[in-house]
Amino acid sequence: MSTRRRLLLSLAFLSGLSAAALADDPGLSNDTKTFTNPQEMRESDWSDPAEMARSWQAALVRLPRPEGGSVSIDITELAAMPDPGPDGRLPTVIYLHGCSGVWYGTHQRMSFLADNGFLVIAPISLARQKYPQSCDEETHQGGLYRPTLRMRQQDAGHAIERARGLPLVDPDNIFLVGLSEGGVTTATFQPANPLQAVKARVVEGWTCTAGWPEYNGIGAGPQEPVLTMVGADDPWFQDEWTRGDCTPFIDKTNGSRSIVYREPPLASLHELLDEPAPRQEVLRFLKQQLDR
Repeated sequence: MSTRRRLLLSLAFLSGLSAAALADDPGLSNDTKTFTNPQEMRESDWSDPAEMARSWQAALVRLPRPEGGSVSIDITELAAMPDPGPDGRLPTVIYLHGCSGVWYGTHQRMSFLADNGFLVIAPISLARQKYPQSCDEETHQGGLYRPTLRMRQQDAGHAIERARGLPLVDPDNIFLVGLSEGGVTTATFQPANPLQAVKARVVEGWTCTAGWPEYNGIGAGPQEPVLTMVGADDPWFQDEWTRGDCTPFIDKTNGSRSIVYREPPLASLHELLDEPAPRQEVLRFLKQQLDR
């Protein structure tokens, strides 16, 4: 077990999260996944319906409780819940994990959003059978397999479309939220059809700037506000291809915002939603969207 894995399990124990659940992670993180050799990948694998279904079937779900707080359930339990009627449906976040897959911070972010009234569904792209490694956490090197973004976008669209058909989901209030590689996916995602549309997006830990054109910019439409957050000295984005922030790509006419943290300690953080101030910014933004 890696040092990082031991640390995460310790944090899980201290937070009351199930350490056993993390320890039994069936290949859903860099520490436990058996990755595919990129030479074995085919373009058809990126949008393979069976692969997208695997990401959905492995999805983590966090459900807000009427009395406060939230609880984890699985995707089959969520699908089996009865329709509560229009007044009982829940605003829903499709949450996209980073390049390392499921870790303590995935559960932490899902709990934060669900505790504040959002149903959270996190499709797991590492659950795909064919999936090359896309980053090295120790060296902060990303982009190890360029078409990963295409797979992540396909999984996001599939999850949004599947979620829209669930009885408990408010189809008019679906949001896309992502960290790091999940943030790249959130920023660049373009719906393939109206069922994949979302109301707004939140991007944590990404600059909207890359050497590859498909990684650049923001794919949201004019009626879709976007909140982006990044530390000016984020250790993942200090080379000439990725350094910067999303400000040049933001549509300021529709309520979108680009927040760049320039003062310590936030300036040098990648996982900004570990901290109270960025969390409050996200919550404020999402609640503003619910009111419009």
